[in-house]
Amino acid sequence: MYSETPLLRWDIFCRVIDNFGDIGVCWRLACQLAQRGQSVRLWVDDPSALGWMAPEGASGVEVKRWTSPLDMTNITPGDVMVEAFGCEINPEFIAAYAYHISVKGQKCRWINLEYLSAEKFVLRSHGLPSPVMSGPGKGLIKHFFYPGFTAGTGGLLRETNLLERQANFDRTAWLEQQGLNWQGERLVSLFCYEPAGLGDLLEALAQDSPPTCLLVTPGRAKTALDAKLSDEKRLKCLWNKRNKLSFLYLPTLSQNDFDHLLWACDVNLVRGEDSLVRALWAGKPLVWHIYPQDDDAHVAKLSAFLDWLQAPASLCNFHMHWNGIPPAEAVHSRPDFLPQEWQMCAAQALKRLLAQDDLVTQLIRFIAKNH
Repeated sequence: MYSETPLLRWDIFCRVIDNFGDIGVCWRLACQLAQRGQSVRLWVDDPSALGWMAPEGASGVEVKRWTSPLDMTNITPGDVMVEAFGCEINPEFIAAYAYHISVKGQKCRWINLEYLSAEKFVLRSHGLPSPVMSGPGKGLIKHFFYPGFTAGTGGLLRETNLLERQANFDRTAWLEQQGLNWQGERLVSLFCYEPAGLGDLLEALAQDSPPTCLLVTPGRAKTALDAKLSDEKRLKCLWNKRNKLSFLYLPTLSQNDFDHLLWACDVNLVRGEDSLVRALWAGKPLVWHIYPQDDDAHVAKLSAFLDWLQAPASLCNFHMHWNGIPPAEAVHSRPDFLPQEWQMCAAQALKRLLAQDDLVTQLIRFIAKNH
């Protein structure tokens, strides 16, 4: 289907705000474009995370440090500019791009890649043009491109070989390769900020019948867990005395191994945007710790996602408690942890998503059709 699509040169611009979610998405985008024959230059202000996120690099992807001002020595802009997550491309690059496409007689291919949301405004805004009214890009037109969960949006990032990789995945072998001493317990991944419901979850898992092993990612998740464990042990001398809950601590994982972690676990607790998408592809019960925003915009965003997910009431209640959001209806203080009840919901969501074209397919098609 790509034989009719011109092979283009892409410049993707990304700023690392915090927690590496932005660069994680941009790296996956760059790799998936390159896998389909496109030439990609990824401009990033802090590429250090790629050292552990993608230690082997990727054929067809060139990483450039994004400085201000930008060193334009020997730089010729490509055919497509992607401005990820509201970052602003340097005026000198935009000026060079405007000149470049003018000389070559090309149309402007400038994409404003937005954040992921299930809210209704995405359907209204996806693909809309945004004329540039001033500056070196005056007269050019950007287009909004919104990732999303439904037809009419830009879809989600998904590798063409994802299902094949999953089919060949061996959980036991991967755990052994990671040096994780798994004794057959239920596995739950923990990748989060500082969730309000973490203490209650630990209490529930310590009292649950099946033993649980929490696979803890480094950074904020581990720090948050350590703080809660300290509280539990200080306040409750008999806490987890039956050892129903155990912990294994993980190093930083490459993107491929993070996928493997989500496939290996029975339940995934994830955060941000990139890991949410990867957890959806895993097809396992998931709980999303959404990035909190001062104006509570995350509340509407989380509610829209749960509506799309067709989450049962128990999963909605757990999400609200996990995120510290008061429930719409009165519920008891600690929602139950019921992954067996949430599995059908996750499987059906995966089926709906697989029926849609992925983001890169749609992006290439959008460029070919509209430019």
